[in-house]
Amino acid sequence: MSADTLLRDVFGFDAFRPGQQEIVEAVIAGKNTLAIMPTGGGKSLCYQLPALVRPGVTVVISPLIALMRDQVRGLREAGVEAGALTSGNTQEETDAVWAGLEAGTLKLLYMAPERLAAGGVPQLLTRIGVNLIAVDEAHCVSQWGHDFRPDYLRIGELRRALGAPLAAFTATADAETQAEIVEKLFDGKAPETFLRGFDRPNIHFSFAVKDSPRKQILGYAAARKGQSGIVYCGTRAKTEGISAALNEAGHSACFYHGGMEAEDRRSVEARFQKEEGLIVVATVAFGMGIDKPDIRWVAHADLPKSIESYYQEVGRAGRDGAPAEAFTLFGPEDIRYRRQQIDESLAPQDRKMADHARLNALLGLAEALECRRKTLLGYFGEEAVPCGNCDLCDKPAEIFDATTPVRMALSAALRTGESFGAGHLIEILLGATNDRILERGHDSLPTFGVGKEFDRKQWQAIFRQMMGHDLLRPDPERHGGLRMTERARPILRGEESVHLRRDTIRAAKNGNVVRTLVSEEDAPLLSALKAKRRALAEAADVPAYIIFTDKTLIEMAQARPKTLDDFAKVGGVGSKKLERYGKDFLEVIAGDVAELHPARRKLAGRGEGSLYDRLLAVQADLSRGEDGSGKPMSCTASMLAKVAQVKPRDLGTLERLLGARYAERFGPAFLEVLKEAS
Repeated sequence: MSADTLLRDVFGFDAFRPGQQEIVEAVIAGKNTLAIMPTGGGKSLCYQLPALVRPGVTVVISPLIALMRDQVRGLREAGVEAGALTSGNTQEETDAVWAGLEAGTLKLLYMAPERLAAGGVPQLLTRIGVNLIAVDEAHCVSQWGHDFRPDYLRIGELRRALGAPLAAFTATADAETQAEIVEKLFDGKAPETFLRGFDRPNIHFSFAVKDSPRKQILGYAAARKGQSGIVYCGTRAKTEGISAALNEAGHSACFYHGGMEAEDRRSVEARFQKEEGLIVVATVAFGMGIDKPDIRWVAHADLPKSIESYYQEVGRAGRDGAPAEAFTLFGPEDIRYRRQQIDESLAPQDRKMADHARLNALLGLAEALECRRKTLLGYFGEEAVPCGNCDLCDKPAEIFDATTPVRMALSAALRTGESFGAGHLIEILLGATNDRILERGHDSLPTFGVGKEFDRKQWQAIFRQMMGHDLLRPDPERHGGLRMTERARPILRGEESVHLRRDTIRAAKNGNVVRTLVSEEDAPLLSALKAKRRALAEAADVPAYIIFTDKTLIEMAQARPKTLDDFAKVGGVGSKKLERYGKDFLEVIAGDVAELHPARRKLAGRGEGSLYDRLLAVQADLSRGEDGSGKPMSCTASMLAKVAQVKPRDLGTLERLLGARYAERFGPAFLEVLKEAS
């Protein structure tokens, strides 16, 4: 079967997403492939679809049991034979996988990289006819990444042993990581490489300065009650505190961090996959492999560690392509903490410099003066026009020429030996006469009292933005005293100007403009469709999105299909799901639905379906012959379906399909219908 046919019949899509088709064609052709695609860009389809086209078995190396089990469930729901060999399997599940492999019916076999350490695995995979290796989350091969998995280093060896093509996929790979992937997985020989755009246009980006952060997160979640979300926190204690506060406020929430028992972590993962509207408050330990497509929002209660981390974490929202949101809180303490983390790490100096640069890119995004998406994509080397889907496009920032106050602040830092934090420097600029100022003689500095044009909160915002633009940096050797960077020198010398946002902590946006999934008119129907999905999911004991994703339900609510033919055209409705769930959902949308013969139902949404209907109508007219006096006769539904699919062009072919008697009665009229349809 062709890739296009499988795309429609199995996965329920009329067309590939941008960038998918070229990757799918390369993998089908057996080329070694590296695809760097945005999170939620449809990576899994790029190896699942080739696995169905190519002969033999495709082995998928994937890092998390929860992710593997989820993908296996989704494939089986779509009618694909898939299985996973994991430590979490029951004996019955493992036996079923082996039976499928021995019978030659299993097309995709999922395995964790750790399983490659077991003796005899290459021989086993050779015996079962593995014809393609797919590697998910390929960046795990990078020893500098926080997701590094040592067993990923065995995959290159497996590729050589099997002599099979390898397709590697990741969402986050800078040039350094790409080079490591090529070296470790492909022996340094460049594979076919596809770098697809990093844009996730369905995600709305917003940032806000911290001002009672717990209250800000609670307010944000309250405006999105009932939606699945993740809140990322910098500490384990904070995950537990915010989770408790959310539960107290009436949300369904739980926490997740690396200090929990493995069983407790698995329990949270299982809940998150199955429960609609659950909020997980987590450290970054809850991350890689989270493949729940209907996460509607991701909030950061603390600033992430780098722009790559930010991109990966917010990318967990809206993987189904429906509207989603990313909201990030940050403040000067975050900046100080992240700088300290880098400076105190055991990494070599060039690595520290690279990490500071990555943090600078994230701070540049947080303190951006124009469109967030333009700033974010610019970091990844892509040009973008203002997106209309971020807080700065919603309400442009109020910008002012801050060259003079920035020079005042830099001067105050230099004249005090770069040994003091923002609090003390602000006191000097405001002309405060407290003991600390007087004891050090800082009341006699030329900068003493020169900044009275701004109040304390405005100066805090100026210093925060200066740290965000990397003009001042906390110096660990001076107990966090602010030190001027090289980037600031041209400003101090009057050679460059600098613009900042005229915002204060008090005036920070709260991010509570909720992006609606559908219009007010369609909202009740979407709610009813979700209720039907929930009931079916509970009955089948699977996550709701395994039945249909939010995006598919949204399209149903907007298109309001009236027949199975219309329903089959909804994105994400493949032939198996049409057969299994079409009638249930159509009854919610349109009330009673006419029953279709199974042979006709299989043609729903295709041209053959309408052709079948016309043949049926012609047959009804001729059931007693042309003059209406003959013996009643009619083809079976299967016979009509076969004619609609084969589309014979002559009486001889038609006779072979129907038999002489039926061809004599209906042949000429059927051929006329087929001719008109061609």
